[in-house]
Amino acid sequence: MKRLRILFCLLAFIATPTLAETLIVAVAPNVKFAFDDLQAEFKKESGIDIKPVFAASGALTAQIKNGAPFDVFVSADMGFPEEVFKSGFATAPPKLYASGILVLWTAKDLDLSDWKALLADKRVEKIAVPNPKTAPYGREAMKLLAHLKLDETLKSKLVFAESISQSASYVQTKVVDIGFNAKSVAASPEMQGKGKWVEIKEAPVEPIAQGAVILKHGQETAPEAARKFFDFLYSPKARAIFAAHGYLLP
Repeated sequence: MKRLRILFCLLAFIATPTLAETLIVAVAPNVKFAFDDLQAEFKKESGIDIKPVFAASGALTAQIKNGAPFDVFVSADMGFPEEVFKSGFATAPPKLYASGILVLWTAKDLDLSDWKALLADKRVEKIAVPNPKTAPYGREAMKLLAHLKLDETLKSKLVFAESISQSASYVQTKVVDIGFNAKSVAASPEMQGKGKWVEIKEAPVEPIAQGAVILKHGQETAPEAARKFFDFLYSPKARAIFAAHGYLLP
């Protein structure tokens, strides 16, 4: 009888499917296309599923501080994850994984060779900018316009988007004539043939350092999986993916 009970327990254990771990990762939208590849490669390597949540880094920071159950935060800058760490929601300060490049992008027949003059040209009536309060690329765009003393001149033309993704949508649907975005989005294979863009190399704009952190929620609920994914972000495979998507590597 005892042997039968043991056998029954073993059979029940074998018959019960093992639930795969799923990490919830907060991701800045400029990483979207690279993240598709990162997610697939990490799944292949670890067997761990990832559910990404895309939103502007500032918006994700607010959600994290309000208790959102994210395990890892992949930001569009170093400032927001640093804020998350200092507020007690991350296990360590952010670590740089790549640097992104600001671009000016259009789906219309506009010559970008003299983009500064073009911004003020009457042919350009609407310019998309990701929300500078929550999106680091929008913040850099506004810093650039202020430096060029164009922020007030162009004020009536600026159309503020919630994120890089919405800014890209405005450009692609021609709701705007031109827009600021990330090279990782404009140069992605998914956007090939959908307009033209130019890198912004004008001071004071520099490549935007982007960092990631393991969040306290991930440390408490899925520490091994969260650590594996965090470490993967800095692996040779991940670095190759970031480079292929137009990022600069540290």
